[in-house]
Amino acid sequence: MAKQLIFGEDARRSLKKGIDVLANAVVTTLGPKGRNVALDKKWGAPTITHDGVTVAKEIELEEPFENMGAQLLKEAATKTNDIAGDGTTTATLLAHTIITEGMKNVAAGANSMMLKRGILAGAEAVVSAIADQSIELSTKKEIANVAAISAQDREIGELIAEVMDKVGKDGVITVEESKGLEFEIEYVEGMQFDRGYISPYFVTSPEAMESVIDEPYILIHDKKISAAQDLVPILEKLVQRGARNLVVLAEDIDGEALATLVLNKLRGMLNCLAVKAPGFGDRRKAMLRDIAILTGGNVITEEEGRKLDSVTME
Repeated sequence: MAKQLIFGEDARRSLKKGIDVLANAVVTTLGPKGRNVALDKKWGAPTITHDGVTVAKEIELEEPFENMGAQLLKEAATKTNDIAGDGTTTATLLAHTIITEGMKNVAAGANSMMLKRGILAGAEAVVSAIADQSIELSTKKEIANVAAISAQDREIGELIAEVMDKVGKDGVITVEESKGLEFEIEYVEGMQFDRGYISPYFVTSPEAMESVIDEPYILIHDKKISAAQDLVPILEKLVQRGARNLVVLAEDIDGEALATLVLNKLRGMLNCLAVKAPGFGDRRKAMLRDIAILTGGNVITEEEGRKLDSVTME
């Protein structure tokens, strides 16, 4: 299919039409007195939302160049949501205004690159001024007020404030759809990730089918462990210390290495557990570093010149 090409004022006019359509739909939700938007669905009842990025994601225009403009503005809302988790409608309004005024200046003969530099300089000054005027939320009531505005529900706002007060600034909060009709709060101490024991032979409680190991030594490795000789020196050091509890967390544990751990577990020589590392790629490496920090250890990684035979007991 042949590509359609437009230039200059025609291109700007088409892009601007799409930008205006998306902005007009999203900006109606702005602020605590913003209006709700109904989104039609192919199946089931329409969705009623007060969230700017949710509205933006539903907008697709028939005219390709107008749709291109709408998608460009949608990126501003989506990026703001990814970074801040809120403020998408405000970001859309600001982007729309900047684009509108910028196009006026370009049409009047302004140099677009000089205009860009001016916008970036202005943005830096505004961000600095906003940071100076910002107020840090310090009380549970203030958090509840902000949360209630975003959720459009005072009860949810109070629940969010209660949870944030409990877990603190560095805590992780996960929101899931309830199976019942009531709000529920579950606090989990420590760290959780979506992985379990590699082999059922590591189970310590057959009734609950779970493995519980108290105060173990933890081996964290970012590669696959297959050879028994990679683990034997570590197991020997463990025995020399008179310790029996060991958790091995690696990309994977299989072959002779897994068989060695299972055999020592069955013979009662070790109380051990082998677990696959959570995540993939760079995300996995970051999670392993988090686990190492939480447990007071280090990740054994060849990227830093460390191998399994260099492991020391801490």
